[in-house]
Amino acid sequence: MGLYGVMTTSVSGMSVQSDRMGTVADNIANINTAGYKASTTEFSTLIAEGSVAQYVPGSVSSIARRAISQQGDFTYTKSPTDLAVSGQGFFMVESDAGTPFLTRAGNFVPDANGDLVNAAGFKLLGYNLLDGSSSSVVNSAAGLQVVSSAGLGMKATPSTSGKFGVNLPADATITAAGNLPSANGASAAYAGKTSIVTYDNLGHQVTLDIYSAKTANNTWEVTVYNAAGATSGGFPYSAGSQLATQTLTFDPTNGTLATGGPSMSINIPNGSTFTLDVSKMTQLAAAYSPQTGAYAPSANGSAPTAVDRLEISQEGVVTAVYADGSRVDAFSIPLATVSSPDNLTAISGNVYATNKQSGDLQLGTANSSGRGKIISGALESSTVDLASELTSMVQAQRNYTANSKVFQTGTELLDVLVNLVR
Repeated sequence: MGLYGVMTTSVSGMSVQSDRMGTVADNIANINTAGYKASTTEFSTLIAEGSVAQYVPGSVSSIARRAISQQGDFTYTKSPTDLAVSGQGFFMVESDAGTPFLTRAGNFVPDANGDLVNAAGFKLLGYNLLDGSSSSVVNSAAGLQVVSSAGLGMKATPSTSGKFGVNLPADATITAAGNLPSANGASAAYAGKTSIVTYDNLGHQVTLDIYSAKTANNTWEVTVYNAAGATSGGFPYSAGSQLATQTLTFDPTNGTLATGGPSMSINIPNGSTFTLDVSKMTQLAAAYSPQTGAYAPSANGSAPTAVDRLEISQEGVVTAVYADGSRVDAFSIPLATVSSPDNLTAISGNVYATNKQSGDLQLGTANSSGRGKIISGALESSTVDLASELTSMVQAQRNYTANSKVFQTGTELLDVLVNLVR
């Protein structure tokens, strides 16, 4: 081989140092890329075949490796859809073409369609908990859907329960049967009236007028009307407006409810069956007055409200929080693991694909079975260490120069050899 071997070896040395500079350049360029894993260049000798007595120069080869399994530091943000994984595991995302990939880049934001998309344009995948249409598959992305707020829309919560705590005056006048509110006559008489707002299935307000009238000593009748049926703000109500009537009996020794049931069942028009808790009503020698505190007259339910924000738990459950404070679990974000994450195939966009060396993916619930937990409002920083990269850059530069000197010396010696024949 001689001088040609020397020159060939120096060329391979310059080539691998150029590769090393390439990984350094990539690392420095992606120092602020969320979830980026630093690359390193490793070298291996290539020995040329030759006799023991004669040395034959070989060369050197390089291979780039990514420390994909290395945990990056966390940078905390104010966005709940910024996600990081503490521990093992990758988010499942898909490209515009629908191809699934793995990534640690969790800087997701809703796009115009409400889909959670990261900075590289990949959409976050999860299992739909609302319609149950997607089911968990351990070793495949089958069943995963794009995590989106588009299908959440507005939500009306019908009233299903309420509380009615009032004091009924023990010394009230007894009302004649024909004048009771349940008779729905123009001359209806009662000791007290309280109105509460409820909601039907579409979120319409349905105001309940609740009348209390004394029918005998320690005995009362509670009648509920739909306020929409009132005539000039009162009796008589239109047909079908009376929703419920119940007789209550009180213990004369302490004024607490004795018989009559702890609750009333009311059928709200176009709504759910509404249960009104009357167990804390009293009959005492005081004026008619609604209670305050836990048993103040009230009802659950709400008018139509939109999604105010999304919350994501450590287990990956995406909860839609509506403006009225109600909460609905919408998606479950799984984490994917592989046997050898450092051997995953890197794809443009800071995503990875599985191969034979990495092993097949396994999907499961975050924060369980050794998988990492999901941190909402945080991003995993790049694992690039700038000081180390600058040091490697200087080393690569020096080594490249040294190899070029070997090549230059080889060419000079070759010139000397050629000039011998002149």
